[in-house]
Amino acid sequence: MPASPPAPRARRPVGAVTRGTTNPNRLRRMDRWIAAAHGAALRRADDPPLAVDLGYGAAPWTAVELLTRLRRVRPDVRVTGVEIDPERVAAARPYVREGLSFVRGGFEIPLTERPLLIRAANVLRQYGEEEVPEVWARLCSRLAPGGLLVEGTCDEIGRRHVWVTLDGSGPRTVTFAARLATLERPSGLAERLPKALIHRNVPGEPVHAFLADFDAAWATAAPLAPLGARQRWVAAVRALAARWPVSDGPRRWRQGEVTVAWPALAPRA
Repeated sequence: MPASPPAPRARRPVGAVTRGTTNPNRLRRMDRWIAAAHGAALRRADDPPLAVDLGYGAAPWTAVELLTRLRRVRPDVRVTGVEIDPERVAAARPYVREGLSFVRGGFEIPLTERPLLIRAANVLRQYGEEEVPEVWARLCSRLAPGGLLVEGTCDEIGRRHVWVTLDGSGPRTVTFAARLATLERPSGLAERLPKALIHRNVPGEPVHAFLADFDAAWATAAPLAPLGARQRWVAAVRALAARWPVSDGPRRWRQGEVTVAWPALAPRA
């Protein structure tokens, strides 16, 4: 009797293990923005939509929180945490519940269903800038129609955060978000630029010019400081919008955010 053929090998996850640093509530600014900007798409989905928290780290707090926040927009949304480290996946198992699951994987997103959202926070910082376009393209190819990839970086407790939003056609916007009470000047966000931009904060590059203009507008708005950092930020962004393609409005500005069209900040070739 002929021997049975060997079982097919499981594909190795694409990517490398991150440091795994995570803290509760670290991604609140990104989550809040996703719920506002992508909430309509989540509500329109015919079936319960799926969101992926890619590279959630040593503890699954961010995936748990993403589920809670998105369910305020769409009560039947589901979240899957994807981690390349099998020990982290095992550690997350006690948190599995209805609508929340965890799998081992990487940039290939090893799911049969295409997600309407992939959130990748603090994942690409360890990669080379030249690797970013390929990773973006791979992740976007896994999205469901109308889906978004949100990729960016924040500090350890989520006070400063910058992310790029992409769809199937590529990068669309860059969002800057901060806890304004701790921000001395807008260019302080430069240290949290995503990998595609952080090495481009030098003279001659658009993102450097943008942050310089933002600092100038912030300085001009200094007389509003006694009224609070929020009033000063709103005034600075309003002035900035006269020269840069700001794509959101005062409602988001009051949250300590500003979103700019990607082509205005994209690295020079």
